[in-house]
Amino acid sequence: MGTVYITQDDSFIGKTDERLSVKANKQKLLDVPLIKVDGIVICGRATVSPAVVTELLDRKIPLTFITGTGKYLGRLEPEMTKNIFVRKAQWQAAGESESALHIVRGFIRGKLKNYRTLISRNQREYPELTLKSAITQISKAITSLDKTKTINSLRGLEGAGSAAYFKVFNQLIRAEGFKFRVRHRPATDPVNSLLNFGYTLLRHDIQSAVNIVGFDPYLGYLHCQHYGRPSLALDVMEEFRPLIVDGSILKAINSRILKPDDFVSEPLSDVVYLSPEGRREFLKLYEQKKQSKFKHPVLGRKCTYQEAFEIQARLLAKYLMGEIDKYPPLVLY
Repeated sequence: MGTVYITQDDSFIGKTDERLSVKANKQKLLDVPLIKVDGIVICGRATVSPAVVTELLDRKIPLTFITGTGKYLGRLEPEMTKNIFVRKAQWQAAGESESALHIVRGFIRGKLKNYRTLISRNQREYPELTLKSAITQISKAITSLDKTKTINSLRGLEGAGSAAYFKVFNQLIRAEGFKFRVRHRPATDPVNSLLNFGYTLLRHDIQSAVNIVGFDPYLGYLHCQHYGRPSLALDVMEEFRPLIVDGSILKAINSRILKPDDFVSEPLSDVVYLSPEGRREFLKLYEQKKQSKFKHPVLGRKCTYQEAFEIQARLLAKYLMGEIDKYPPLVLY
């Protein structure tokens, strides 16, 4: 089943034998074997029984809390894995080391190549779009990665490539009532609301993967260290953003699965967020994307995107431990 999303406010999450049950207003919303659950995300308010908390910790199933608007609140997760050797290698590479430079290049290369692929597909499918300049700018940033010798300069290339991508993002939207504005948090438009919500969900999944492998999620390379920021999870997220979140958002909008009236605006702050019905529809799309299969370019076999989160984290660990010569970002064409 993968991740369980609880979207009904004031739900009660309980356990009966080896099954997870969710109830609200005296009605059973969900009853699923715990063995099929990889994670739980609570969107809004819910009560979790002590028996469920114990079971989740024992089974190493993370529980994440986000608000109904998609703001990350926190998570309950098991004790860090005992693989101290992965964390030792992670810390030894910190700073401006050659390993850190290589890893940051990989994260950025993966993200920008997947950006380029997404807009190139749209250019081929819709020749009337004017995306070639953005494709050229992103390609230029990718070409410059190997010649760039500092992490700050690499961050500059990532910023330039991302700016070119989001500059044409509106052209990828083909439904009335939706318009992308400059990235903003909290969101004051539906598209940014979807991006923020989607990236919060992705953070939950990636942070779970890096924890499983044995990393310290708070020590990253591309993202600077800040108190409470899971920088490594944000690093590994980069190559998945266009593949998982952006693609799901464009499908939701362009296929009219989500419409402008699926969004609610707060009267005082103008913050925009999904209605409960819209949230359920987007969560379905997101989960479908995670469970869809593709041929992994490194492993040469089919896997789900959910599995790929952990695969990429394990490839990163293998590089840091000296078991492989390069970190291969996930790039799909």
